[in-house]
Amino acid sequence: MVYRAWVEIGHVQEWWGPQGFTMVSCQMDVRPGGKWRKEIRSPEGKVFLRYGIYREVVEPERLVFTYVTDDVGGAPDHETTVTVLFAEAGKDRTRLTLWQTGFDTVASAQSHKGGWTSTMERFMDYLKTL
Repeated sequence: MVYRAWVEIGHVQEWWGPQGFTMVSCQMDVRPGGKWRKEIRSPEGKVFLRYGIYREVVEPERLVFTYVTDDVGGAPDHETTVTVLFAEAGKDRTRLTLWQTGFDTVASAQSHKGGWTSTMERFMDYLKTL
């Protein structure tokens, strides 16, 4: 279920983005070489675009995708790579491990760390509703 909640648009629209953000649009072609694109709106009304390409899709164990964020002005940030592992951790439990590599600055890495932490909190809250 955790893997499906990560790759199916109907689920992703409910949890993707930091606390307080809402999904504006979501496109996901979850296959190697497939593109993904998500627009999220901040509580202040700013819209942020994230997009990339799936590099590896091993259902239900592993996803690797590129990750680019455009700022409010539309300028793209440095492309990074995100790897997400899903592993059984006992009855009805899944261990999710996520890491992102390829940052060009420490400040960018710290910014993404905060965003992912908040997003993972939303994801865990969403999973509890299923």
